[in-house]
Amino acid sequence: MELPINATEPRIMHIDLNSCFATLEQQASPHSRGKPLVVAAYDSPGGCVVAPSIEAKRYGIKTGMSVRDAKILYPGVIVRTPSPVMYRDAHLKFKKIFQDYTPIVVPKSIDEAILDFSVINTEVLFKKSLIDIAYEIKKRIRQEIGEWVSCNVGIGTNRFLAKTAAGLHKPDGLDVINYKNLESTYNSLTLIDLCGINTRFQARLNAYGIYTPLQFLHAPLQVLKKQVFQSICGYYWFLRIRGWEIDELEFSRKSYGQSYALGKKSADPKYLGSLLMKLTEKMGRRLRKAGKTARGIHIGCSYTDGSYWHKGKLFDKEMFTSEELYKKVMLVFNKQPEIKVVGKLAISCFDLADARIIQESLFETDEDKKREVSKAMDKLNDRYGEYTVIPALMYGREREVIDRIAFGGVKDLQDLYAG
Repeated sequence: MELPINATEPRIMHIDLNSCFATLEQQASPHSRGKPLVVAAYDSPGGCVVAPSIEAKRYGIKTGMSVRDAKILYPGVIVRTPSPVMYRDAHLKFKKIFQDYTPIVVPKSIDEAILDFSVINTEVLFKKSLIDIAYEIKKRIRQEIGEWVSCNVGIGTNRFLAKTAAGLHKPDGLDVINYKNLESTYNSLTLIDLCGINTRFQARLNAYGIYTPLQFLHAPLQVLKKQVFQSICGYYWFLRIRGWEIDELEFSRKSYGQSYALGKKSADPKYLGSLLMKLTEKMGRRLRKAGKTARGIHIGCSYTDGSYWHKGKLFDKEMFTSEELYKKVMLVFNKQPEIKVVGKLAISCFDLADARIIQESLFETDEDKKREVSKAMDKLNDRYGEYTVIPALMYGREREVIDRIAFGGVKDLQDLYAG
């Protein structure tokens, strides 16, 4: 099968804020600008770096290493703990900027998004080309979010090429990949540079004589489908690398979850139970805000000895209130084979369904009343602040579970927009 490179005009834009979380910290603290800075889960030596600044990266500091190792590479590195409220505020601001140019904005994480201009003729509507729009967006980000904040912009005929283009010249780059420069662009990259190609896929490609992106582009469909990937995935890659769009599908949420790394490691069932209540309340509020119920509960525990245990269970009855969820959370949690010191807790609810609308009637059940009470509590907490009204078991633990951003994830953004 011969399929030409997509020669249509590129109409997909990928925008990625440069070292977003670290840069936003520098924006908020001018004295830290131009200096190596990291955002870490904790500022203790064992804290994990979740976002190094552009300057920190130049010293080899990377996401995932410990604060201790970062300080070995650069002793004077500035360490900040996450500021989720600031990051979410920035996300909403740059999303608003994007929506001034196209109604089709797809956030991929809190610091990157796809803008689809396939339904917009920018030359007619704005009297500007897509490249002009990209420069204008970069300028507005500096004006409306912060002069220290920059972004990379990539433009392509599909999401894959737009993201590839956005990664070509960091930081603060702007690149276009089209049918004219596709081969020369691939010739300057390695297989690992391609989004979605990990070392396992690289090894598969190498096994069939494909060592470069250019060889990947020219590989026959049957080789990719029948030999390399041995699935329909080979056909998808055949289309993707030629600039044809096959990544538009958006999958609905399958679960709601919360996790927490304990500052104070513990095996105390009472203490862990109160933390689980806090996590359950956070999870339950998100579930209810989305108008969903759940029938499944999953619990995961990471222990300080390096081991891990997890268990999921599906129940007959739909859960909606935090009380209903918590009872099942503890039922699953108590299935641990042995008591160990816990370092991290994770809970989630799954098998979601739309919550039925409760109609006022003379025959309102106790379950209906409990759901109405839960919704009323959620409204109070939304209006007056997180945990203004709390279950008794949570008393004293209101500040125990720190607010976190799911770096690289998109699901909690759905909750942000719903709010």
